[in-house]
Amino acid sequence: MIAAVIKHFKLDDVREALVKAGITGMTIAEVKGFGRQKGNVEVYRGAHFEVKFLPKMKIEVAVPDARVEEIIKIIADSARTGEIGDGKIFIYPLEEVVRIRTGEMNEGAL
Repeated sequence: MIAAVIKHFKLDDVREALVKAGITGMTIAEVKGFGRQKGNVEVYRGAHFEVKFLPKMKIEVAVPDARVEEIIKIIADSARTGEIGDGKIFIYPLEEVVRIRTGEMNEGAL
């Protein structure tokens, strides 16, 4: 399982690159968080306030082990702006997958 947290405006670039690579499914969620970026200070009606959690997009993709490195590179290349806050990619072991409709399991369910 690959989970990537990226900037909002890079979502279409990443999605298009993954689809071009043959990825047929992914999960997308709007999330908030911070890392080295630490949030920022905004002004609203003359008052300053600190935004501690920044909006990001999270993409989750389940892929066979043989494609993990390839998909990581595709996500990193298509999400990179070179600026702070580009995001992170996390890789998790995926023990089992079940396609609910057919009962297919593991790679057959991907």
